[in-house]
Amino acid sequence: MSEIVEKFTRRVPHWRPRVTPVRLDDASPEQHEALSVTPSNTRVSDYVLVLAHDVESLKVRSPLFNAIMYDKGGLSRAEREVGAIAASMVNRCIYCAAVHATRHAELEKSTATTDAIFEKGEDAKLAPRDQAIFDFALRLSRAPAEATVEDLERLREAGLDATEILDLVLSTALFGWANRLMHVLGDPVRPDA
Repeated sequence: MSEIVEKFTRRVPHWRPRVTPVRLDDASPEQHEALSVTPSNTRVSDYVLVLAHDVESLKVRSPLFNAIMYDKGGLSRAEREVGAIAASMVNRCIYCAAVHATRHAELEKSTATTDAIFEKGEDAKLAPRDQAIFDFALRLSRAPAEATVEDLERLREAGLDATEILDLVLSTALFGWANRLMHVLGDPVRPDA
């Protein structure tokens, strides 16, 4: 028996799909082609195998994800993860918040930022640059129209240039979409203790 995970942690839960994943052995040539690119170019997860039911979307989804989250230049990888964490918290995506908090901690070789975020939530006190990134991503995730010129100015004051701000907007927006897709297609679960 499993229970739905209810709080944000770096402990990545298992994701249980509601839709039967495509079996690799049964995948069409088009599905195999689309599955040749995965998020972060790692293993083919159940989530990606569920997405393979819509092969045309998957063919653009994974390369787009990789370009936004892993492209060189612009916002650092760790800072993109802060945007992903903020969006995932607003959207209550326990799975994505855990995955991207874990990646952030690995990249930074520290859990201080994600500890503060998960302990205090939206009231977390972070280093000035991370704070500006986190606050903007929260606001943008709640309601894009509420992000103001003043919010952009705070990002500039924290040292972000135009390319870094664009990367933050894209990584945050990507998770607005990805979180909702994960919610519809499956559930984060953990085994009973």
